Amino acid sequence: MREDFLHFIWKYKKIQTNQLFTSQGENIEIVSEGTHNQLSGPDFFNAQVKISDQLWAGNVEIHIKSSDWYVHGHENDTNYDNVILHVVWEDDVAIFRKDNTQIPTLELKKIIPQKVLERYKSLFDTSKKNFINCEKQITSIDDFSFKNWLERLFFERLEQKAIYVEELLEKYNNDWEQVLFSLLLKNFGLKINGNSFKSLSEHLPFSTVRKISDNTTQLEAIFFGMVGFLEDDEISDHYYTNLRNEYSFLAHKFKLNKEGVEQPEFFKLRPPNFPTIRLSQFAAIYAENQNLFSKILASSTLEDIYKLFNVQASDYWTTHFTFGKASKKSEKKLTKKFIELLLINTILPLKFCYARSLNRTGDVSIVDIISAIKKEKNNIIDQYLALGVKVDNAFESQAILELYNNYCSKNNCLQCAVGNHLLKGNT
Repeated sequence: MREDFLHFIWKYKKIQTNQLFTSQGENIEIVSEGTHNQLSGPDFFNAQVKISDQLWAGNVEIHIKSSDWYVHGHENDTNYDNVILHVVWEDDVAIFRKDNTQIPTLELKKIIPQKVLERYKSLFDTSKKNFINCEKQITSIDDFSFKNWLERLFFERLEQKAIYVEELLEKYNNDWEQVLFSLLLKNFGLKINGNSFKSLSEHLPFSTVRKISDNTTQLEAIFFGMVGFLEDDEISDHYYTNLRNEYSFLAHKFKLNKEGVEQPEFFKLRPPNFPTIRLSQFAAIYAENQNLFSKILASSTLEDIYKLFNVQASDYWTTHFTFGKASKKSEKKLTKKFIELLLINTILPLKFCYARSLNRTGDVSIVDIISAIKKEKNNIIDQYLALGVKVDNAFESQAILELYNNYCSKNNCLQCAVGNHLLKGNT
């Protein structure tokens, strides 16, 4: 038995409400179940309960066993002084207020309908599941309710991404351009080099980047030099030598210190994702776009973003993936797929936070842009598709990832619209 299941029972009145009695035999009538509290304190605020013809207004606390009241130390917490009813699965001990009056207790063990208990047990019977608890029933929820749930999940996921943005804003005194630089650089490194590129953004003053942002060579020199890519005396081609000299000059001029910057990895990466290529592309973005953050804010469609990030690595990298070693000629442009990753992990969270900073309910372009992107392809999405769940675009695939990561994989079915739908049934 789970406490959140008892919350569900009380919230949706899945009991015979016309035949309720306290453990002391007093008649109970639920006038209002109150407001579900997801934070600390009693589980339901401002409930109204009539006990033996006396109307009580206050809070309701729910436990598996009534003795949990003492296990959790509620007898010493003033937040629980106004509890008017203790709802439990099993009443194993009497609970008293500070004035020595007994708190009325409602025991649920024998009054929850059998059908509701069976649905609950079936939902959490992992012996019959291969992927998620509701895998055989997930498509039974109506499309309207499921779409609404996906919308809420998408914004929950966006809220999680926004937490890091808010941390950067505090760190950089609400300098949105610098926050964009830091967040964008980190996400250019993807999973393998994300921390390395993040360390670069932390040790390279953005004021320096601003001063040289119209010079691709100088930007590349600083990026490559700070991550330790310009220290090989065996490489002698003109491009490499020029970058080394430029970095030496800039490091002295701006008093740069690369100590603490993690050197990026090449291992396990496909050549187009090599840090050399990504840093050159990153330099191109800033060289071609002054006031990048303002331009992002002005971009309201997916095509706007594609155009804004339509850059490629400098000419040297057309025939190279690493310094000093020639390769087959190929343009090293940012692909649409990579730009879409930047959208999901950098641009849209920033737009969301900026709109919120202006006390707007949201930037409507966020949903329009994410809905125009094709759904992501990964093992989690594939398994939901196999269950018959429709996933049409990145808006829905992001929502599905949130559903899996924070609900399905954690057995939080009772906080999920699908789980609630299945438990409610017709009873």
